[in-house]
Amino acid sequence: MIDRYTLPEMGRVWGDEHKYELWCRVETLVLEAHAAAGRVPADVVEPVRAAPPPTAARVAEIEETTQHDVIAFLTAWADNTEPRSAAAYVHHGMTSSDLLDTALAVQLTEATDVLLAKADRLVAALRDHGLAHRSTLKVGRTHGVHAEPVVWGHRVADLAFAAARSRDRLRAARERVGVVAISGAVGTYSLIDPSVEVAVAQALDLRPAEASTQVVLRDSISEWVAALAVLATVCEAVALEVRHGQRTEVRELSEAFGSGQKGSSAMPHKKNPIRSERIAGLARVVRAAVVPVMEGIPLWHERDISHSSTERVFLPDAAITTDYLLHLTAGLVENLVVDVERMRANLDLTGGLIYTSAVLLELVESGLSREDAYALVQGAAMETWNSGTPFRSTLRSRAAGSGIALDEARLDEICRPEGYVRALGPLFDRLAALS
Repeated sequence: MIDRYTLPEMGRVWGDEHKYELWCRVETLVLEAHAAAGRVPADVVEPVRAAPPPTAARVAEIEETTQHDVIAFLTAWADNTEPRSAAAYVHHGMTSSDLLDTALAVQLTEATDVLLAKADRLVAALRDHGLAHRSTLKVGRTHGVHAEPVVWGHRVADLAFAAARSRDRLRAARERVGVVAISGAVGTYSLIDPSVEVAVAQALDLRPAEASTQVVLRDSISEWVAALAVLATVCEAVALEVRHGQRTEVRELSEAFGSGQKGSSAMPHKKNPIRSERIAGLARVVRAAVVPVMEGIPLWHERDISHSSTERVFLPDAAITTDYLLHLTAGLVENLVVDVERMRANLDLTGGLIYTSAVLLELVESGLSREDAYALVQGAAMETWNSGTPFRSTLRSRAAGSGIALDEARLDEICRPEGYVRALGPLFDRLAALS
């Protein structure tokens, strides 16, 4: 991922320097396990442990000849080992994927921990914002059309719970990708004892694979990427709500606009939802990773490497992008500008049409058939749409023409927006408990 969207902590997880540190750590743990079991000389462990990881440049230089990244790494690291003869026992009984998949498991869990911390921040931001607006009346929209009164905090609560569920999916996926596989060329432990795998897993605070061939089957990694895609898409749902709310015709929400910020190179009046649009665009990048990574599940027999090149691109990019998305989205919510007065003005924009559902039920309960009540209310509503005459006036006129008496006091009572949201108390209690 380009530097523009890479935050330092996540960037380090996927950097070459850290990758080679992890490779050295895994190989050293394997060597220590061999030495403890008496399979290799004990005096080779300390020289290997003390050898600094090779530089990315040196590994790349050797790989130009070997055309094999693990062999290039082992050669470069051996060059850093004193005495070099101690390095003869490094990678003992292992195959490349033992090293690659185990180190990748560490990277995936490290990346997940960074993401979970930011997901917690987003959940908290949404929760607190929703609670702050539990009484902020606005119009609800279905299909983009005014429907019934709601409160802004209700919509935010929906997004908060979605963010929490997405975070929890990612936490579950972390458990499944945290797998150590050190079982040799085709996973049969033919040249390496299973106890080595167990020892390395314990040292890394991971778990041994239930089974592996030369690689860990990619279903769990696919699940991890899918969890990132869902989380990224929930971020987009938050951003989409802001993008709609910042439209000039709506103008209920807006991103914070800093001193000195510019909205357009040509139009000085512009205040655009650029953060929200960036979130929407980058969510597509994360979703795009799902299918290519999933296609790494079916490999030829015990293993091919068709998954390898795909994962080198998509795993870092998906993690880095989701990290940035969570950062952007939490900041968006924490600094969101809510125009409460505009929300109330928009609530009244259709002249009372938002109360048709309550009026319909009131007429049915007063004795009209549902068909007759619906026809009366819809006719009055269409007249209001076309003429702009307030709904209560068109309703009163049409009811009189049909010989139907209206209880005006009762209509006053039900045509109040607060009545539509009176049952939301338990929802906000659940939101307050969200962590």
